[in-house]
Amino acid sequence: MEMRKANEEMIALLCQWDPLGYGEDAYETEIVDVIEAVHRLNHALKLAKKIQSIYEFSFEEIIPLSECEKIAKKLLRIKHHISCDLF
Repeated sequence: MEMRKANEEMIALLCQWDPLGYGEDAYETEIVDVIEAVHRLNHALKLAKKIQSIYEFSFEEIIPLSECEKIAKKLLRIKHHISCDLF
């Protein structure tokens, strides 16, 4: 899987994830920040904490870390799938 396709899959996953109940179109800026974090981080818990802080900064609401960790693991699976395809 190439990087562009992986990014598209991650964006689609994050668009479907509505952690605060504001609707799928409410998180464009946060999605960009999360995708950037996915490319920088490789550990699910660190990524989950980053995701939590991104959304908390924007919406002043805290998403439970367990929810952030679930989405972080899914995002990292997509990222790692690209890495495997490159070799």
